[in-house]
Amino acid sequence: MKTTINTLKDKKGKEPITILTCYDYYTATVMGQTDIDAILVGDSLGMVFKGDENTLSVTLDEIIYHTKAVKKGAYDKFIISDIPFLSYKISVKDTVRNGGKIIKYGNADAVKMEGGVEICKEIKALVNADIPVCGHLGLTPQAINLFGGNKVQGKTYEKAKEILYSAMALEEAGVFAIVLECIPQDLAKLITEKISIPTIGIGAGIYTDGQVLVINDILGTYNKPSPKFSKKFSNVDIETKNGIETYIKDVKSKNFPTEFNTFTSIDKYVIDKLREA
Repeated sequence: MKTTINTLKDKKGKEPITILTCYDYYTATVMGQTDIDAILVGDSLGMVFKGDENTLSVTLDEIIYHTKAVKKGAYDKFIISDIPFLSYKISVKDTVRNGGKIIKYGNADAVKMEGGVEICKEIKALVNADIPVCGHLGLTPQAINLFGGNKVQGKTYEKAKEILYSAMALEEAGVFAIVLECIPQDLAKLITEKISIPTIGIGAGIYTDGQVLVINDILGTYNKPSPKFSKKFSNVDIETKNGIETYIKDVKSKNFPTEFNTFTSIDKYVIDKLREA
């Protein structure tokens, strides 16, 4: 059965929620054969797909494009898509319009927004427009220039209090879940206990209601260092390289294509006639 918002909410405190990012049709078809609870079409595609330095260059059209591809490959999975940088926090009207485009044209099931108390008005407007919203607190990559880099957030009393109060405000505004990124484990545990909706950790320890990671990090298909909070569960990079090198070797040694890979069904008369032409 397809995962829904209610499915995710019902898992809180009972069963860990599993989420991975995805950006393309093929990977989505593989994920569609697993029991993954949800798929995130993250603006992390800016780095792992486009090769950019951060997420800030990702456009609304790109999110819609990648969401459509993922949905085709994993049509029965719950798809959450990021609203990219400068597609919200400008006006409530623009936020609803852009969030609506992701749902309407990308076929996402929900959108994700980074930010705390300051975006509650926009969240309420999206929910009122029947657009499900997932929150995102802690290290919010779209604010990397404000943070001065990828740093753990919420280490001081004031910062931890801000994140905790934001989590409660986001729940009140109507989000169905909150991603907690790069915050101390004990703070994530407290937030998880304080709110009634699921928390999804990424670099937030073991006490959240679920986990999300970037697919390229866990498969080893991103050739830059993975963050501390991630883990490489496979090494597709090496297998891919080996396959390419074997292909090159077989072509140069004329071991490929073989008779099996070749089409031979043409009458010899045709070839002889062509030679005479």
